[in-house]
Amino acid sequence: MSLHNWSTRWLKLSLAILLLILLCSLGLFLHLLASHSSSESAPMINQVRLKVNPMLLELEQNHHRFADPVVQERIRAAASKENIPFSYVELDGQIKLSSVPSSEGTLVNLRSALHYNLADVLQLADGHESLDIAFPVMDGPDGHQIGNAIFTVPRSLLFVQKTSTVPVFLLGALLILSLLLMFLLYTIVRRIKGQMLIPINQLKHHAESILKGKYDEKIQYQRTDEIGDLYAMLDLMRMELMYLSTQRIRQEKAQKELITNISHDLKTPITTIKAYIDAISQGVCEDEDTLKEYLDIMQIHTDKTARLVEDLLVHALHELGQISVEPQERYSRSVFENMLRPIAHIVQSHGLTYEQLGPIPDVLIRIDPVRIEQVISNLISNALKHTAPGDYIRIHAEVHSGQFKLTITDSGRGIQVQDMPFVFERYFRGGSSPNSTPIQEGTGLGLSICKSIIEAHGGQIHFSSKNGQETLFQFSLPLC
Repeated sequence: MSLHNWSTRWLKLSLAILLLILLCSLGLFLHLLASHSSSESAPMINQVRLKVNPMLLELEQNHHRFADPVVQERIRAAASKENIPFSYVELDGQIKLSSVPSSEGTLVNLRSALHYNLADVLQLADGHESLDIAFPVMDGPDGHQIGNAIFTVPRSLLFVQKTSTVPVFLLGALLILSLLLMFLLYTIVRRIKGQMLIPINQLKHHAESILKGKYDEKIQYQRTDEIGDLYAMLDLMRMELMYLSTQRIRQEKAQKELITNISHDLKTPITTIKAYIDAISQGVCEDEDTLKEYLDIMQIHTDKTARLVEDLLVHALHELGQISVEPQERYSRSVFENMLRPIAHIVQSHGLTYEQLGPIPDVLIRIDPVRIEQVISNLISNALKHTAPGDYIRIHAEVHSGQFKLTITDSGRGIQVQDMPFVFERYFRGGSSPNSTPIQEGTGLGLSICKSIIEAHGGQIHFSSKNGQETLFQFSLPLC
């Protein structure tokens, strides 16, 4: 189940439960309000006793002084203060003292006027708002009854409204909390949708574009949170894939050009060799000098073919990470003199000046002579391509900082500034200067192979060049 469907179902279920709680709470709340407004509690005589007790005490304590006007006025004042009319009836039925002085001295029917039982009082009241309740008046705490006090009390004094403040408050709080929880739930789901589901769907779209090879669409996210970090990482991945794709396309194109160039370069010397072999087979060579000349030409083209095949082999081994370098401990002077002696002849045969500055230091180094000779041959060959008759190629060897360093300098056209960052890259052949004649095209593998061989020896190679003046290549090998 997708996150979107899960969150939608979860929200609906949670809202349904909350709505059910809300409806039940609302129904209970309305029921409590209705019962609070319509129902009364059971009648309570204690409320009446508390109200009339001060007057009963006055009557009991002053019953022998009822003739005194001061006593009468005090008792009537107490009744007036409580707002409860009263009548004091003696045992013979005569009203001795009353809130209404005009009724004093009259006789009442004790059988019908005296009601001590609260149920009888309520039955006789028949819905009236005032009730007549009788209380016996005693002569002291342990004395005998001397009369009766009839009090007219309001009905509300007997019935107290049920108090349901706490339940109503709790239900109100429950309703408010339910609404608040519903709002928070809605907000959370909305946030999940806005800040997770929508960005994830957009990420899915970007990932599909990358899978289809569409790397140009930039991946952006405005917020700086975890999703924003994920967007940034995916955009970095997109840029890296775009770079690798561009490199792969460029490499495939360069490899196709390499195969084409090598095929062309191999075809020319092989055709030449075949032509001279055919000429020799047909007896065209009339003398030994002509035969020797033919053989020299065939030797030159054979060497060229061998160099092309060797470059291609080293390149293939380098691609596989299996370039064959077998260093041995050798003394540098004898090794490099054997390498440089034929090179001097090649440089001079091209009409250039060959210079060797000082003797070669004789130190012990770890070297693969075959591979290092290949490096020097590539550097010299590269220098010959960029020089003209009258220029010079200078060789200088030295020992510095625990390294054997060999420097090859030529006074040729130099390297253009825009080509310098790519000199050691595979398949790169550089461009010719606008003011110079086009140079001979190569495979673009020579300097890349040189760098691989030197690094396999644990050394380094670098260059410096001034366009139109000179170029310097230097490689170093560690001493033993």
